[in-house]
Amino acid sequence: MAEAEAHGRGRDAGGGELMGAHSKGAVRRGGAVAGTAHSPRAESPPRPRTTGRDRYFDTLRAVALVRVVTYHTFGWAWAGMVFPSMGIMFGLAGTLMAKSLQRPAFQVLRSRLRRLLPPFWFWGLFVVMAMLVHDWMPGWQIVYWVVPLGDPPGNAWGEQAWEILWYLRTYLWFVLLSPLLLRVFRLAPVPVLLLSLAPIAAFQFAWQPPDNRFGSALWDLATYLFCWILGFAHRDGVLQRLKPAAVVVLSLAAIGYGGWYAFAHQTVYGTYDLDENPLAQAFWSAGFVTLLMYVKARFRIDFAWLTRFRRLDRFVTVFNARAVTIYLWHEIALILAVPLIDRFWNVPAFEKYLPLDSQWFMFGIGWILIFAFILLCGWVEDVAAKKKPRLLP
Repeated sequence: MAEAEAHGRGRDAGGGELMGAHSKGAVRRGGAVAGTAHSPRAESPPRPRTTGRDRYFDTLRAVALVRVVTYHTFGWAWAGMVFPSMGIMFGLAGTLMAKSLQRPAFQVLRSRLRRLLPPFWFWGLFVVMAMLVHDWMPGWQIVYWVVPLGDPPGNAWGEQAWEILWYLRTYLWFVLLSPLLLRVFRLAPVPVLLLSLAPIAAFQFAWQPPDNRFGSALWDLATYLFCWILGFAHRDGVLQRLKPAAVVVLSLAAIGYGGWYAFAHQTVYGTYDLDENPLAQAFWSAGFVTLLMYVKARFRIDFAWLTRFRRLDRFVTVFNARAVTIYLWHEIALILAVPLIDRFWNVPAFEKYLPLDSQWFMFGIGWILIFAFILLCGWVEDVAAKKKPRLLP
């Protein structure tokens, strides 16, 4: 990423199983049974046929990935408030995890690890080898490059590339904890959902986790715990049963508090960036994602109209099928864009006619390189999912 997000508490992301992809149709998600008979009077007009995917969630995921790359190119603090990508991605992943846990937990965990680790290993091979060439001396912590239960180590030369791995670590822990979290949630859904904001408040005002790998993991888990459990609430139909007034009031209150705390407690650099402020991130994301999920659950929005626009629909499809690849490689693409543009300055025609000093130009070059990585590396996601490798899905 052109500008890596600060420490492991915040930062962006989003892929495939990792990002919570491949969710089913909105009607089934809302709890209605497909094929239920209706009386002639109650029968509604037939809805257009869809692809079997939930395009509402697919679209949110694609926009979240674009927002991640945009933030890491321009470093706009307001981007996280306009669209809190990480909270959205954890919410979508929580929904998918609750659905998957209808199967035995061991099978689900094995499937998630199989989908996550091969793309991570493939990407990590290049990053680790590059750092070794640049004088990195690893210790025993290199085991985190095998299974990222903690932040994988690295040197300062490669920090901009490996710093994004906080998301994989947090996702992995949520996956491992989900069988227990889902059981607790189903004992008292609404109270557990509301209380899921308590850990981040406790860390902020009562006890500070240690400044190490364990502490970083606790901060990230606490920051996005509400969003993950909110995914459970959506899948189980809890959101759909809540009164609109209560949901809207509480969501706006959470957004208001998160926004106020971000502006009232700016970082030493004088920024209100949510990624630098875990408490503000937690509350802002909680309110924002709740509204998105509630609208989905209440009105059963499915974005089926998207299939009418073939190019846009194709774009969303590729981004969802290659979300892990985009997330892992986008930072390297932005890094490589800088020396590539430096070469352009040696071409007089490029120097005269191209905006080589513009961040927007680097943004465009970055996306060209991202799509190159999708073609070169995206097949690993197919292999991990036990599918036939393809250049593009």
